[in-house]
Amino acid sequence: MSDSEWFVSNLGLRIPSMNERVTTMEPVDVLILTKNSERLLRKCVDSVYRNVPVNSLIVVDGYSNDGTMEILKEFQEKHGNVIFVQDGGTRGSARQKAMNEVKSDWFMFVDSDVILSENWFAKAEKLIKDDIGAIWGIEIWSVLRNMKILKLFERVTLKIFEKRGGTHDLLVRRKAVEGIQVPPHLHTYEDAYIKSWISEKGYKVIGVYEPHCFHFRPNIVWTVRQNISFIVSDIKFAARHPSLLLSYAFYTSIVMYQIVSHKCKLVN
Repeated sequence: MSDSEWFVSNLGLRIPSMNERVTTMEPVDVLILTKNSERLLRKCVDSVYRNVPVNSLIVVDGYSNDGTMEILKEFQEKHGNVIFVQDGGTRGSARQKAMNEVKSDWFMFVDSDVILSENWFAKAEKLIKDDIGAIWGIEIWSVLRNMKILKLFERVTLKIFEKRGGTHDLLVRRKAVEGIQVPPHLHTYEDAYIKSWISEKGYKVIGVYEPHCFHFRPNIVWTVRQNISFIVSDIKFAARHPSLLLSYAFYTSIVMYQIVSHKCKLVN
């Protein structure tokens, strides 16, 4: 059984009926960045259409050479509202290009390797107030599904979001990002820049346990070589925010455990 199939059967990720997906807001544009994202893209986008009233699906692709394009064509043929653009720069430039295409009053960032929880938008909609600029549903790493530390992971993740931000599944008020120009050199921490911009505009950016998303990180993530740069950048960020040192140390311990476990699986 695959990770995503496990979540469907064990965590209630059933397909909600149309009557259950009642929302009062207008449809929103959904922004997804892709680059060779075929691994989980179909399940990701399917969860978007099932749980969010989509005005346009805006995809900024980094010149994929796998099956990403074919998957997106399937959804265009089915829904007729996919906007596809390409960008060969950083995540910062790609997010900016995606936001430039937004037409709806609210829009949503969704990472291409996450699956949204059931009724994601209906739950988020209830949290909207005049002073809310963005709502982030907590990300749950799929590899933690059977681990007793899941609740602790959620608390730590929410604490990190309060300082760093995140765009795994982020609902954003368009007015809160008017005039934003994400620095094009930002390949990481562009989410922190977006969160900071919204806050400086006088809006609140809140992280919540419900709704949430399941993050299916690729196997390549669980290698020492792949994680060195991530760990270094996280340490640098934590150094500027000492209150997060223990949180990032906890993250690092999880990553190292998963790396060891992944190696053991390969050996066996």
